[in-house]
Amino acid sequence: MKVIFMGTPDFAVYSLEALLTKHEVLAVVTQPDKPKGRGKKLTPSPVKEYALSKGLEVLQPEKVRAAEFIAVLRSYGADLIAVTAFGQILPEEILHMPKFGCINVHGSLLPKYRGAAPMQRAIIDGEKVTGITTMFMAKGMDTGDMLLKREIEILPEDNFEALHDKMAKAGAELLLETIDGLERGCIERIPQKEEEATYAPMIEKETGHIDWSKTGQQIIDLMRGLNPGPGAYGLYEGEPMKLFWAEKAADAYPDAAFGEVVETTKKDFAVKCGDGILRILELQARGGKRMPADAYLRGHEIKEGTLFE
Repeated sequence: MKVIFMGTPDFAVYSLEALLTKHEVLAVVTQPDKPKGRGKKLTPSPVKEYALSKGLEVLQPEKVRAAEFIAVLRSYGADLIAVTAFGQILPEEILHMPKFGCINVHGSLLPKYRGAAPMQRAIIDGEKVTGITTMFMAKGMDTGDMLLKREIEILPEDNFEALHDKMAKAGAELLLETIDGLERGCIERIPQKEEEATYAPMIEKETGHIDWSKTGQQIIDLMRGLNPGPGAYGLYEGEPMKLFWAEKAADAYPDAAFGEVVETTKKDFAVKCGDGILRILELQARGGKRMPADAYLRGHEIKEGTLFE
């Protein structure tokens, strides 16, 4: 099948790589290069880097709604447009352009977790299972008819990075299965039930600010969902400290305030939370490197009785 692929981050590279094994990729559409780092150097997306390494034509429209871009897209005569984490909403003119429509690979079991951050939000919410859904794209945000689904277990030790890699591979496999089914005409379109829809809004910096009145598991899930980035954090003596891993412990300090440092040892320190204490095992102070708590404590003091806010 002649396919145009749209995608931007690492997650989408897996889908593009899979497409190249079975189909003719006419062109790749990705987001414009973005300034990164202290020097604000323009940096290509992972999809662009991969596409260029394979000799593919790359298009980077500022706005996919622009008439000039739509005309260019139409000129390829693609049978299908495959989309994985592209980053712009497609207008109806593009949605109805190819013979087989526009197919999206979404990182949740729709209609749950529509939106920008389904994998992070599933971990943060303490879900034990999530998955991939392929669907026909429609005018709304992740509202199109579903095609195929695949469940993925979220293990207790999974952080966002680990789940991302499992989901990216599964999404690539499911995309190929979906295209094969569409070609053979053997996939049923399943409308989504609006009353079952939930949303996964974009991760903002404030998303990671720990509420110490929540349970230890809820705080650990926040750490997992934002690991490796942007990171869950508390304010210690007015400065943000990212906290990447912790273990729950029994509450021996019922009168302590939420967020209070109740113990400090050579290897970790403990903070009061909603249902006990959390022993902090991995962290990153502002301006410093990510490290185990014991390494940090060899050169810095965490004072008992102080508060994480």
